[in-house]
Amino acid sequence: MGFKSKIVKPFAKLISKDIRRWSQNAVQCQESVFNNLIKVGRKTAFGKDHHFDEIKTYKDFKDQVPIQDYEGLKPYVERIKKGEKDVLWRGRPMYFAKTSGTTSGVKYIPLTRDSLPNHFGSARNALFNYYAQTGNGNWLDGKLIFLSGSPELTEIAGIKTGRLSGIVNHQVPSWLRTNQLPSYPTNCIDEWEDKLEKIVEETVNQDMRLISGIPPWVQMYYERLLEKTGKKYIKDIFPNFSVFVYGGVNFEPYRATLESLVGKRLDSVETYPASEGFIAFQDDPNEKALLLNANSGIFFEFIPTEEFFNNNPTRVSLKDVEIGVNYAIILNNNAGLWGYNIGDTVEFVSKNPPRLLVTGRIKHFISAFGEHVIGKEVEQAILSAANEMNVKIVEFTVAPQINPIGKELPYHEWFIEFDEIPNNLEGLSQSINNQMIRQNIYYKDLIDGNILQTLKITPLKKDAFRNFMKSRGKLGGQNKVPRLSNDRKIAKELDLYKL
Repeated sequence: MGFKSKIVKPFAKLISKDIRRWSQNAVQCQESVFNNLIKVGRKTAFGKDHHFDEIKTYKDFKDQVPIQDYEGLKPYVERIKKGEKDVLWRGRPMYFAKTSGTTSGVKYIPLTRDSLPNHFGSARNALFNYYAQTGNGNWLDGKLIFLSGSPELTEIAGIKTGRLSGIVNHQVPSWLRTNQLPSYPTNCIDEWEDKLEKIVEETVNQDMRLISGIPPWVQMYYERLLEKTGKKYIKDIFPNFSVFVYGGVNFEPYRATLESLVGKRLDSVETYPASEGFIAFQDDPNEKALLLNANSGIFFEFIPTEEFFNNNPTRVSLKDVEIGVNYAIILNNNAGLWGYNIGDTVEFVSKNPPRLLVTGRIKHFISAFGEHVIGKEVEQAILSAANEMNVKIVEFTVAPQINPIGKELPYHEWFIEFDEIPNNLEGLSQSINNQMIRQNIYYKDLIDGNILQTLKITPLKKDAFRNFMKSRGKLGGQNKVPRLSNDRKIAKELDLYKL
């Protein structure tokens, strides 16, 4: 055991014990968070506009505060950008996390002195808890890499502004910074492919022990390392590499490919961070579901997805969620987000402790024929079918084909990039289709009723999705390929990459 892992060990045990304590009292934690948010919020411009002084209960809150996306809060953000104080939260934000919006253009998400511990502290807690749970703290004694956005920040009205992953880089404590790679200048490179080459150069001869990033971009990093060294496996380059930390996408569709590149199965820790807040993390190495971060300055609300677009949808707090229901997740936090829809959907698998699975995006679904297909279903279907037929999937997305040529029935078109094209595409299509029928009763009814025909697979060229993301200016960083779309916009772009 090295010096740092030895020093951290007792702190890791304390943090793990604290997580177990509050996770068993998550509803009470949420009530406490709610009361504190309302108390502070009363003195803000938003709180005065929405009569926070009249809010005594969660029902009162729902009556006063609407569900909204960034457009709803944008007028308040603009006031902050002009220098006003006490607008959404007390004082002024320390940072703006700059992120892209589909309808709003660039979004500026406030991060306050009160909310920053939610971001960096939760990431630290997830890793220290892993240490306490497994006894593996050796990663603290070697090099760590976080594939992130640029830490270079600009200023808007004196507020430092940049990508969340870049902002978090500035919060890394000095005792850990000596372990961190890549270097600051390399992290500041905007062009992903140039940045990746420099990361490979800086890390190839280092004692890498923990790697963190989104799976498809970590795969690119592995492949470049193997190309540069001529080695067969990543374990031959980094013999002490033992922990992979990821978030943002489901790891399972990538697991087989990544582990074949590494040459062994690694421990992994899943996290669920967003610019708006650190929502959940894996608290048990043997449990796939994530623990809701119920004691970290965020009060969560949940709306059943089938009601989300209703005029008056049901809104429930953690106390009243039901297991197995697909919910849109709503945030209220100590950065000043109120009734904020982040666009993600989740499903609880337990209530005590509150553990959930991320099921997709409220806007990423297919229901062109009333089938209500969500991200979790397509990921599970392709994973099961690929395992059954021993096929490796690099990346995929699904879109409806409403108007096929001739007299064909409509169908779902699966654009798939394979590691190697399987010999039996028709068999794979049928296997995926059977998995979809098992999971989604609406899809089954449409197939049985001859409204839809069996899904079709369109195989794509090697590196098709990388080139697609590059053409959109979204290569690398925290950018992800949408799993589902309810129209043909992405499908038309992917036509360029068909085999």
